Amino acid sequence: MKALIKKSILILPVAVILFSCGNKKKDAAIAENVSTETSKTKTLDIEKPQLTFGFIKLTDMAPLAIAKEKGFFEDEGLFVSVEAQSNWKNVLDRVIDGQLDGSHMLAGQPIAAGAGFGRQAELVTPFSMDLNGNGITVSNDVWSKMKPNVPKDSNGKPIHPIKADALKPVISDYKASGKAFKMGMVFPVSTHNYEIRYWLAAAGIHPGMYTAENVQGQIDAEVLLSVTPPPQMPATLEAGTIYGYCVGEPWNQQAVFKGIGVPVTTNYDIWKNNPEKVFVMTKKFVEEYPNTAVAVTKALIRAGKWLDEPGNRAEAVKILSMSQYVGADEAVLANSMTGTFEFEKGDKRDMPDFNVFYKYNATYPFYSDGIWFLTQMRRWGQIPESKPADWYEKTIKDIYRPDIWTKAANLLVEEGNIPASDIPTTDGYKPATSDFIDGTTYDAKDPIGYINSFTIGNKDEAVK
Repeated sequence: MKALIKKSILILPVAVILFSCGNKKKDAAIAENVSTETSKTKTLDIEKPQLTFGFIKLTDMAPLAIAKEKGFFEDEGLFVSVEAQSNWKNVLDRVIDGQLDGSHMLAGQPIAAGAGFGRQAELVTPFSMDLNGNGITVSNDVWSKMKPNVPKDSNGKPIHPIKADALKPVISDYKASGKAFKMGMVFPVSTHNYEIRYWLAAAGIHPGMYTAENVQGQIDAEVLLSVTPPPQMPATLEAGTIYGYCVGEPWNQQAVFKGIGVPVTTNYDIWKNNPEKVFVMTKKFVEEYPNTAVAVTKALIRAGKWLDEPGNRAEAVKILSMSQYVGADEAVLANSMTGTFEFEKGDKRDMPDFNVFYKYNATYPFYSDGIWFLTQMRRWGQIPESKPADWYEKTIKDIYRPDIWTKAANLLVEEGNIPASDIPTTDGYKPATSDFIDGTTYDAKDPIGYINSFTIGNKDEAVK
């Protein structure tokens, strides 16, 4: 019966499948460009072929859209619905409660759930969705006050990366006039929260501490950070509720297009080739449906590879602009997705690695990436007590699952869909790196030393 269902779905015209997702003329027109290449995949014995995945309307959900639109899920015998969600809390709750089989998620969400901050659950990450992709934007008024503090090149253009040192006197002026300086980020355990905190603290600006009594993380804060859902960031900035924010695309470029704000830095400059979103399922799901979990991961790896192949980004932009995915204007999406990024209006710069979906082993769930999030949770008080060094490794190994990724990748090699050289030889840890805006060295095998290296934030003694 399953084979009959699969056959009947596969012979449907691609345009009909796309049209069922949305009836706009643009969506139907894009359908004509969708590839129907013959697959080389060998279908696993799929335990659960009908799946529903969630996402938030950001460009880094692209692997899900591409896996669906290019037929990579169907090649694996999977029939997937991809549904936009309202906010990150809703994403987390619906995966935990089983309403979603998996989802595009903030890297910190499954980690926090396993480390005991916020709602607790056993979640796993078999696939890292991308590197980089975020920016920090300030209002036009704040930028006009920052700009005199920013070094210029011989042509009078701001020299990047722009550090928060340029913002420090602006914050002091606000404080002197009795106004709190407010900025937005997307979720307490989001990459965005830790990135904006890192950027601020690197300039000696205290972004606030979390305690059991202050879950907003505003103890001793010189900048008051609050949560705003990504698509609402530009409107919140325009309303003057916040004076800046850290968010993923296309919501920084949207501020430029609307003429309401200026992106001042990207997370590529805060931490070069940093991990961003992940794909998450429950531990129960991958244990009950192990072949399905591997098949999903196979399709997503192929999607990441397709996204980073030369010449595919323009088509990706068209797909992401569809109403059922990100739904933003193609011009806004293309500004970052096609290798450029616009800062101050008219100041468009080449940033070929602003969005990375496959290069640099981007899809592999490295333990060291996950441990960085744990160190930031401890640094800012979301993890309230000192932990021994081995706790960091043990905690992340329950959440990040490179074993699932490796099974999927090896099958793709057998099928000729990826080269064997794309599978990293690794113990799950990247080498120590100082590719941060402040030059601090991060060694995931010494989390306590890393936490203690910062002037602002918690300090830990080695705990046994």
